[in-house]
Amino acid sequence: MKVLVALILGLGMIVSASLLKDGLTEMRTGDRYVTVKGVAEQEVNADLALWPIRFAATGETLEEAREKARSSRDGVMAFLKLQAIDEDSVELQRMDVVDTHANPYQPENGARKFIITQVLMVRTEAVDKVRQAAQGVSDLVDSGVILSSDYGPTGPTYLFTRLNDIKPDMISEATAAARESAQQFARDADAELGGLRRANQGVFQILARDQAPGVTAEQQPVKTVRVVSTFDYYLE
Repeated sequence: MKVLVALILGLGMIVSASLLKDGLTEMRTGDRYVTVKGVAEQEVNADLALWPIRFAATGETLEEAREKARSSRDGVMAFLKLQAIDEDSVELQRMDVVDTHANPYQPENGARKFIITQVLMVRTEAVDKVRQAAQGVSDLVDSGVILSSDYGPTGPTYLFTRLNDIKPDMISEATAAARESAQQFARDADAELGGLRRANQGVFQILARDQAPGVTAEQQPVKTVRVVSTFDYYLE
């Protein structure tokens, strides 16, 4: 009887050890995976241009300043028309009137002046027309328009608004690149590539095509869209 009990206990320990060994093997196998990144880039053209044209006019009287401001505004509109930019694409965004006499820091014997500053915003999908017009902005100065650099950037801002149209293809490209890298790693490690463990699409970035210090994507009509996706693949 004692022999039978000992035999049963011995078999039980052997089976338990075998099961434990198999469990540890599966655990180690489950922990075997590789992390890879897939990069996709695409060059795109801006499809929207924003161009704030700021100008100022001064006069010893409010009426004189208003007349000069009106003349400058007409000069800007004539310039844009000459560049084939639709009038409907232009709107008055801001107008400020300053009476220097009301400035507490103005010297008592200082001459009184009125300063009128206006901002005309050009918003259009005709990016090439804005790009060309910006190259000839000196013509505005030659015509007597006093351009101002207050309240932000003076040049056009170029935007790309159709990111959703290219996302699917770029994600597919990044996924394929990552899987190719994982397969190469598996071959080098003498393993088989298993299923997908985890995936992270990554963040889409719109970058300047010509990346240099001080150059932003908004300044360039041609941009680079980039995404880096991260994937974990099991190794078998």
